[in-house]
Amino acid sequence: MNSSPGFSKRALSRRSFLQKTGLALGAALAFPDIIPARALGLNNTVSPSNRIVLGALGMGQGHFNMSRFLDMADVQVVAVCDLDRKNRERGMKTVNDKYSNQDARGYSDFREMFAKEKLDAAVLAAPDHWHGVHSVTAARAGINIFGEKPLAHTLAEGRAICEAVRANDVVWQTGSWQRSVPNFRQAVELVRNGRIGKITRVDVGLPARFDRGQVKPPRARKENEPIPDGLDYDLWVGPSPWHDYDSRITHYNWRWNLKFGGGNLMDWIGHHLDIAHWAMDLDRTGPVKVTGTGDYGEDEAWDAEYRFNCVCTYANDLVITIGSEIKGGATFHGEKGWIRVDRGVLEASDPKILLESTRDDEIHVYRSDNHWRNFIDCIKDRRTTVTPCETAHRSASVGHLGHIAIRTGRAITWDPVAEKIVNDPGATDLLTPKFRAPWNFADIAPKAGK
Repeated sequence: MNSSPGFSKRALSRRSFLQKTGLALGAALAFPDIIPARALGLNNTVSPSNRIVLGALGMGQGHFNMSRFLDMADVQVVAVCDLDRKNRERGMKTVNDKYSNQDARGYSDFREMFAKEKLDAAVLAAPDHWHGVHSVTAARAGINIFGEKPLAHTLAEGRAICEAVRANDVVWQTGSWQRSVPNFRQAVELVRNGRIGKITRVDVGLPARFDRGQVKPPRARKENEPIPDGLDYDLWVGPSPWHDYDSRITHYNWRWNLKFGGGNLMDWIGHHLDIAHWAMDLDRTGPVKVTGTGDYGEDEAWDAEYRFNCVCTYANDLVITIGSEIKGGATFHGEKGWIRVDRGVLEASDPKILLESTRDDEIHVYRSDNHWRNFIDCIKDRRTTVTPCETAHRSASVGHLGHIAIRTGRAITWDPVAEKIVNDPGATDLLTPKFRAPWNFADIAPKAGK
């Protein structure tokens, strides 16, 4: 699939790719043997062999991410994919305006884009309920992936993504961009190097309520609301349980509906909890016990928790509390004081703590100064990114377990090595998605014995 052989160790033909994914579109698709590879107005000093060919899926958050790659001379954006014609055309216009031509290709169905385009990389930014299918399909096609947080809609899908990324040796970067911002990295290094002593607890504050502080959707439900022209709504719902079209959900506000998103708990878990894990060196593990309480949305359109509190205990007796009533960001409480970090904020119980730089002989964490550039560079040199798949999975897993604890009203005992809930079949059942036919989770799940 990759136009530049050095960027991936795997190569599948387009027909072979469709057969391997089990998600074939059928004989109706035509596959041209040769796809033009014009420079699209790119800087001619960058040779085609050193250029990353990229496609973008999901023109909401994906439009922003795609724009960051458009500014790179060694990246060539050739295609955009969105189920809504308006979003798709907006994305194509952005690409064409950047390259001063009309060469961007648009797709409604991700399978067609992955099959027809010879992509080195893809930006995946569809709603959460599509993350599993899109990511596994791209990985199996040998496409390197910049995927949005949270990693997946369910914990089992997250593991499936990580296994597909590993098995197909593709580079993964998660949109947890705070790891590429200096104040977050400084806070992590201060904590790791004992500036406030042993950490006894961490408080992680995520936004309360929903967008703009609302709990209820801004208007009453319209019965039999027509699907907008140009939106493939059946495919938009995709593998999730059916929900009649409701403009209070599409597009941005799907986050507050549990069929498609996970409320602010899941929308932000890949940011601030991710930083807490980074600072505490927990990127490849998880809690052993999770409890949670929450208040739910009052409408079937917005039914996620709008207020929540989850207490997570780790094997070393560290307690991380995640709550909507906690001061935003991550606050680390140690024997010698505290440090809090948030967007645009780095503060401590004693300001002098922040003035002490990290010495050469101390712990230094991964340094990335541009999250999107880090992804491209890692594709080229095959390094691990600053926020790889397993890291994103472990951060998201805590949110999934917190959500399950809230919904069941029970304390969840978790085995972070086997990734199993202990002695609670009902809670265990919530780890795995219930896909709507003809979609089947078994099509993307890791194979037995792998």
